[in-house]
Amino acid sequence: MFAALLEGLFQVLAWPALLYLFVGVGLGLFVGFVPGLGGPAALAIMIPITFTLADEPASAIGLLLGLHAVTNTGGSISAILFGVPGTAPNAATVLDGFEMTKRGEGGRAIGAALSASAIGGLFGAVVLALLVPFMRPIVLSFGPVEFFFLTVLGLSFLSTIGTGDPMKAGAGAILGLLLSFIGQEHLVGTYRYTFGSVYLSDGLSLIPVLLGLFAVAEMASLLVGGGAISKVAETPEHLGRIWQGVRDTLGNWWLVVRSSFLGSFIGMLPGLGGDVACFIAYGHAAQTCKDKDEFGTGSVLGVIAPEAANNAKEGGALFPTLGFGIPGSAGMAILLGVFLILGLDPGPEMLSTNLDITFSMVWTVVLANLLAVVLVFPFIRYLVKVTFLDGRVLAPIILLTSAVGAYSASQNFNDLVIVLIFGMLGYEMKRLHYSRPALLLGFILGGIAERSLFLALRTRGLGVFLQPSSIIFICIIMAVVGFPIWKYARRRYAHNTE
Repeated sequence: MFAALLEGLFQVLAWPALLYLFVGVGLGLFVGFVPGLGGPAALAIMIPITFTLADEPASAIGLLLGLHAVTNTGGSISAILFGVPGTAPNAATVLDGFEMTKRGEGGRAIGAALSASAIGGLFGAVVLALLVPFMRPIVLSFGPVEFFFLTVLGLSFLSTIGTGDPMKAGAGAILGLLLSFIGQEHLVGTYRYTFGSVYLSDGLSLIPVLLGLFAVAEMASLLVGGGAISKVAETPEHLGRIWQGVRDTLGNWWLVVRSSFLGSFIGMLPGLGGDVACFIAYGHAAQTCKDKDEFGTGSVLGVIAPEAANNAKEGGALFPTLGFGIPGSAGMAILLGVFLILGLDPGPEMLSTNLDITFSMVWTVVLANLLAVVLVFPFIRYLVKVTFLDGRVLAPIILLTSAVGAYSASQNFNDLVIVLIFGMLGYEMKRLHYSRPALLLGFILGGIAERSLFLALRTRGLGVFLQPSSIIFICIIMAVVGFPIWKYARRRYAHNTE
């Protein structure tokens, strides 16, 4: 195995594979930073190039896997600076990262996000390399029942996200669940809530919903409120706190490890991915860290936890893709197609005959995360300066970029209408202190939860709720939901008795 590990490293560092890795990382950062472009779309565009690299699998893997591995890292920058998540998994980063930017601590937040992303990516790659012989039976033991309860657990963490009122968070989650039911139901084939519209028959697209809730809502709020994103005056001190963010990450290493483990494990479960991992990591941090009340108001821990989980899940997601041929996300599904183009058949051969190629993917993830930090760090100081620009200058640029991103996803004018509708909804939710991330996660997880519950009930009936794994999950969910509600009720009671 050690020989295969070294052979994989030599393949990645050989020329021109290293050049393709640089290009992939640069493209991934750009695609993640620009709202709406999305990693899967960029991967699909790059597929024709892989036909010319069929004889050089290391180069093709470096280009596409390098792009995919750092997309969330690029998305964290726009999430922190503008409150606009470049990708859906970065939505949890908005909660505290954007609040830090408003205080003039955008550089510190980006420093924390980049270092946490790099460590999380390294952790995920190490997990993939070390736990291949042990994780196969664990992954195979997860069925529809466990998937359903994992999605419910992800939703239950919403009681700690985005608002001090768990009822408002729950209302946002329920609205998101209802919106996820729009379109054709995949199990039976019936149409729901389409009102005769052909556009709605496929359901709402994630990118227009995401951009409307965050990009349009934040920029509208900026224009209404006036001034710049940062609510403090620009000073050299604010621009020089990048390394403080790095120290924050290193000083909270145990949180980074826990969040990275959550990201790696959830990434191994097909069908869940980074959207779930980042919110579960954020909710875990919000309920276990000492300064719980600071989450949602600009806590650097609220940046570290989801960003570590985001990148750690990439290494985990490679495991079912390579070991079983079961992609855990849209990006992994495209990469699976690329592997087949290159003549790599997922399955036992990837863990035996082609073990060197498997380890080359591990090294690609490692080097991609390190390169992302090296490429971005010199420009952080200049990126942070943008947040001090007048909103009347910045907002039109962000809105135009978001509109282009939304339209480019499917070239459908109706997507722009959805962006506008959800922009108005997001603005009102922000004004009334309802949780937009709760709505987004409810929208993302609704379909997964519905399919998993349907399959579980068809295979075992109501008895699925009485098996040991279900009982364990139910107890955890009750604790996660009950504690914030009890804490909120106690705080309201103390306030009313004063």
